[in-house]
Amino acid sequence: MIYTTLPNTDIKVSKICLGTMTWGNQNSKSDSFKQMDYALDRGVNFFDTAELYPVPASKETQGLTSRYIGEWLNKRQSRDKVVLASKIAGPGDYTKHIRITGFSKKSINEAVNLELKRLKTDYIDLYQLHWPERLTNTFGIRDFKIISKDQWKDNFNEILYELNKLVDNGKIRTYGLSNEKSWGIMRYAEEIRKNSLKKLSTIQNAYSLINRVFEGDLAEISYREKIGLLAYSPLAFGVLSGKYIEGKASKNARLNLFPRFKRYSSEEALKATKAYLELSKDIGISLTTMALAFVNQREFVTSNIIGATSLSQLKENIDSIGLKISKDVMSKIDHIHSKIPNPSP
Repeated sequence: MIYTTLPNTDIKVSKICLGTMTWGNQNSKSDSFKQMDYALDRGVNFFDTAELYPVPASKETQGLTSRYIGEWLNKRQSRDKVVLASKIAGPGDYTKHIRITGFSKKSINEAVNLELKRLKTDYIDLYQLHWPERLTNTFGIRDFKIISKDQWKDNFNEILYELNKLVDNGKIRTYGLSNEKSWGIMRYAEEIRKNSLKKLSTIQNAYSLINRVFEGDLAEISYREKIGLLAYSPLAFGVLSGKYIEGKASKNARLNLFPRFKRYSSEEALKATKAYLELSKDIGISLTTMALAFVNQREFVTSNIIGATSLSQLKENIDSIGLKISKDVMSKIDHIHSKIPNPSP
């Protein structure tokens, strides 16, 4: 395994991070225990969860993923071996069953305290804001549009002070963002500098062969502000395994179970995926391995968040850390990208 450090901390994490959002829906508690056992044995010490999980979100299952992790940590006595990341849910109809008070002081404290109970721990290593409170173009919306009904008021300072208190109190070790845009990151950075607050560590955004939007301006911000990318959906909900194109997806595959998730299913996304699939065949490796290795090698990526519903998938995902893509293959990847750029933003 390759290890990196969460920026602006001394927290050592594996370059592969274990994603968990299927646990409690597509995966049982027994499945989750087997995945955590296997991942830890392979050197994966970084697990990412959220109070929202599992996905799709529902009142009945909310928090189940983190409870599974907490039970595993308690049973295996492995808290000191694992770096835990979690997130407070952003506002919206999707999360009304959790709370409707956004990132208020009360909300942040409530979210952290409840998550600590679920995880059966007294600290969370990395705590993230799952998506912005303000209305902006996230989750597959390509362009920003001015939205007159947005009632959001700038509260970056208030949020940061509350997160800093949680660090000082020992409940979290560091903090980061998720699904954030350039303007949001720089507003946080501005408040941090102005008030001498603890620096942001990470941003968790989608990044894959068919979604390289991060490279547009966020990559430079990541480099200059020292904020590492935690790349999620590196296989684009399994699309970049090639199984949907080749007709090999089981009836329990994510997009067969939840067809409303269309972010990675556009005509252009499928066209790009076919091109990447042909390239992977030409070089004699699976598309899964090539897609993950591509993400693993990006200089701005601190950790690559993989997700699997079976141990065989998990093995292949972790094995990708052993592949280094050549300059020639990277050039061919960039050529496909230039022809079909970011079909799944």
